[in-house]
Amino acid sequence: MEDYEGGEKIVEKAEFVTNIVGSEEMEHNISQILEKIEHFTDLVSELLESGKAIMKQLSNEFEERMIMIHKEQIEKWQEEIKELRLLDASNVQAHALLHDAQYLLRNAHADY
Repeated sequence: MEDYEGGEKIVEKAEFVTNIVGSEEMEHNISQILEKIEHFTDLVSELLESGKAIMKQLSNEFEERMIMIHKEQIEKWQEEIKELRLLDASNVQAHALLHDAQYLLRNAHADY
């Protein structure tokens, strides 16, 4: 009899563990939560991929814009350098002309 009682106790413990592990309703609830976890994980993954794509696009647009701004600024400064060189050449010419005029005036003044 003892063996039978001992066996009966083991069966009762097994049923109790099964009930703790999960009734059909609990298993269904757990299954729903697991589905929510899977859905949420998929959503997060999609958002991460979408975010990466957006950031890459923004990064490319930013890089292109910065390169264009740099190019435009360099061209502007190169034009300023060109204008300064033209102005300098004009000033050198005007200075030479004034120097020659001054020389002529001194010589003309000395002759009279």
